[in-house]
Amino acid sequence: MPPFPPDIEAEIRFLTAEEGGRHTPARSGYRPQFYYDGHDWDAHQEFPDAEWVHPGETARTLLWFLSPDAHLGRVHVGMEFEVREGARVVGRGRITKILNLAESAERVGSKR
Repeated sequence: MPPFPPDIEAEIRFLTAEEGGRHTPARSGYRPQFYYDGHDWDAHQEFPDAEWVHPGETARTLLWFLSPDAHLGRVHVGMEFEVREGARVVGRGRITKILNLAESAERVGSKR
């Protein structure tokens, strides 16, 4: 888990293998792409309520963006997104809370 608070909280449903999703469960620490507005973004994911999330399950997910400053003012509660591994969609999610995105963006911006 990163040493600072998460940027957002989301609810993610992982697709089943039959839907084109993963064949195996995802684990906390998973780093797929967070896809919206035609762009893939790297994000670290943790599942606070379960260590593993199996295909077909929905999980509350905490996300840390690798470039939080790029998302400031672009993401909002209720926004839908895809979880991807390369070009393959493995899940669909919806942002439920904006947590520490502004603080993360400021921290990253001050290092550039």
